[in-house]
Amino acid sequence: MQLFGSGFAHRTQVDRVVGHQGRGKAGLEASLDVEYIMSTGANVSTWVFSNAGRHESQEPFLAWLLLLSNMSALPWVHSVSYGDDEDSLSYAYMERVNTEFMKAAARGLTILFASGDDGAGCRRVHSGNHTFRPSFPASSPYVTTVGGTSFKNPFLVTEEVTDYISGGGFSNTFPMPEYQAAAVRSFLRSASKLPPSSYYNSSGRAYPDLAALSDNYWVVTNRIPLPWVSGTSASTPVVAGMVALINDRRLQRGLAPLGFLNPALYQLEKQGLGDVTQGCHLSCLDGTVQGQGFCASPAWDPVTGWGTPNFPRLLKALGLS
Repeated sequence: MQLFGSGFAHRTQVDRVVGHQGRGKAGLEASLDVEYIMSTGANVSTWVFSNAGRHESQEPFLAWLLLLSNMSALPWVHSVSYGDDEDSLSYAYMERVNTEFMKAAARGLTILFASGDDGAGCRRVHSGNHTFRPSFPASSPYVTTVGGTSFKNPFLVTEEVTDYISGGGFSNTFPMPEYQAAAVRSFLRSASKLPPSSYYNSSGRAYPDLAALSDNYWVVTNRIPLPWVSGTSASTPVVAGMVALINDRRLQRGLAPLGFLNPALYQLEKQGLGDVTQGCHLSCLDGTVQGQGFCASPAWDPVTGWGTPNFPRLLKALGLS
């Protein structure tokens, strides 16, 4: 962190590690998350949670959430860059995890998940039609899911367009929550081109909720600078750092933390966010959709959500400027 952020004031190490941290070299994923959440949310106390093991051969989300549930003091904002395909997990497990997300929301926690790096995804069916493949926990109605963008000219800071890897789509497990129903139905009515309806569940929880730049990051891992790191694993901690700074403003004014973001986010609509209206993400490489999933459009869309946060404008929209 000292090498990564040598040009600006910031904390040089996390304040606490919860769970077992091995003695091996730092992984790229962990380095990326820590460096960008600590630089975007500069000087906000940062913890790292490390949960070993697997569940149903996948990520141990329930173990982590039960740990949070049993802690009386913990950070208000959590950024997670991992996910699994919905169809790789049992319905009972996803429902149990979703219950813990509801409990976290009731406590005032903000939990952000990366939308994934496979676009709409693709479940290949040998004897029938392919379908898109939603990701969990990105598809949970009780988390805020972050998609990805890239600069239109990758060598200049220009307008943002869809990052073709940005995960997004519709859950096959969770129904569409009321807070997003109007926005999603508006997209489905007005989109100029949609994939065939057989590829997705238009009545499911739609994601992502918003997005941020996910392309061409620099990361320092094991004291080695690495260029061209990309993915929603980058955009998610950036948004989390901004949310932490907003919470800081609120707490200084005697207000409660933001907590579960989505109801307020969908009420704000585009206020404080830069609408992304260009580009499509990837999907099934077959003769019907030919590798194209959904495309960005004005207002909310299942590629970049409501768009990318503009921190000063978002503060103003929330009455904190």
